[in-house]
Amino acid sequence: MHLQDLRGRRVAVWGTGREAIAAAEAIAPHEPSEMIAVQDKATFLATDWSGHLAEIAPLYVGEDAQRRLQSIDVIVRSPIIGQVHPRIVEHRARGGIVTGGTALWMADHASRTVGVTGSKGKSTTATLVSQLLEAAGRPNTLGGNIGVAALALPESERYVLELSVYQCADLDDSPRIVALTSLFPEHLDWSGSESGYYRDKLNVAMHGAEAVVYNAQDQRLFAELQAQRSELPLVAANHPDSFHVAERADGERWVFLAGEPLFPRNLFRPVGRHNEANLCVALATVQSEGVDVLAHRTVIAEAVAAYEALEQRLTVLPDPSGVTFVDDSLSTIPQSAIYAIEAYADRPLTVILGGENRGVDYSPLRAFFEESKVSATLVGIPDSGELILDLLKDLPGVRTILADDLVQAVHLSREHTPAGGVVLLSPAAPSYGRFDNWQHRSRVFREAIEATAIGD
Repeated sequence: MHLQDLRGRRVAVWGTGREAIAAAEAIAPHEPSEMIAVQDKATFLATDWSGHLAEIAPLYVGEDAQRRLQSIDVIVRSPIIGQVHPRIVEHRARGGIVTGGTALWMADHASRTVGVTGSKGKSTTATLVSQLLEAAGRPNTLGGNIGVAALALPESERYVLELSVYQCADLDDSPRIVALTSLFPEHLDWSGSESGYYRDKLNVAMHGAEAVVYNAQDQRLFAELQAQRSELPLVAANHPDSFHVAERADGERWVFLAGEPLFPRNLFRPVGRHNEANLCVALATVQSEGVDVLAHRTVIAEAVAAYEALEQRLTVLPDPSGVTFVDDSLSTIPQSAIYAIEAYADRPLTVILGGENRGVDYSPLRAFFEESKVSATLVGIPDSGELILDLLKDLPGVRTILADDLVQAVHLSREHTPAGGVVLLSPAAPSYGRFDNWQHRSRVFREAIEATAIGD
């Protein structure tokens, strides 16, 4: 659906955050017969919906919002409004259309867009793709789930969009190049089921993508792609026949394109095998976008070396005590915590785990500790911390401690981590409930580190 297709229709913009604001501003010039904004409940992302916004789309809340939705033709939803929300289900049952701002934007920009998604690694990969394209002489604008909402992006020759499952689910047009980093069960409450989550996530590739770059080491991702549509134009990354990381004869790890060495792995500062996979997916994506990576290997290597890891994604926070604190607040599922733990498993390690309890299966975390034999002190925080620790507490080499909150967890971590060790905040759970968002959780973690350092 294009923006112009909303002319003469009754439209509801659901939400009052940045995506809703961008949607209302973009839709208004196309003259819907009616446009309203609705909010069924207040959230921390809510905006003061007054002045110009209230003029173009009067805001209805609570029961008034529910009543007004019954006469609406098209709902343009914000990311928080899930597939299984009763009002979304009812609207579709009446024959109404549900879409999102990114889908409306993509209808007119898909041919100039690289779309990056995955359960984890999408922010790192999207920003890296953008920087590598710039280095190779392909100017682009970065946005989407990271930074500027799609409908608020400026005109550009080329776009790189990070896409969440919320944005992927509504697309009727695929980006020309799709990049997929990983696939793990997540956001099950939004999609309604594990199978629903995979369907919603991979919808990004189902509407005319010219190339679908995927992490070939993620077997579940490949299987789901094949199950959804076997004839997709797949491009493997993180594979011996494509971009991959391997040891040379001298024992140094390098990035290769098939059998051709490109540059040393250690040029890319983000640590861990998962970041090696993200790098390989990014390189294959850039190549799919028309860049000859071999011919541009020097500028590509320089751009890789200049890449700065994202805040709250394995961000190292040195401390006067000799303990290294690592902020991985963006970790919201067991698999991302596993990757983080792997990166620091060679040092005395304390891991802070827990957050919003969405009924996630934490058995992969137990399987990891059983197979890897990693020793660690695990500090659990509400709401899911106790559940996670109960699953892991009988494992050899694992010590478990329950904390009342994140601040106390930092105190306890200092007590149980020797100099030279690592305190890793990699919660394996979303931040909501106790925190506004992952940035809030990160801020509390850093403030607790500073506060506890005073007494050291």
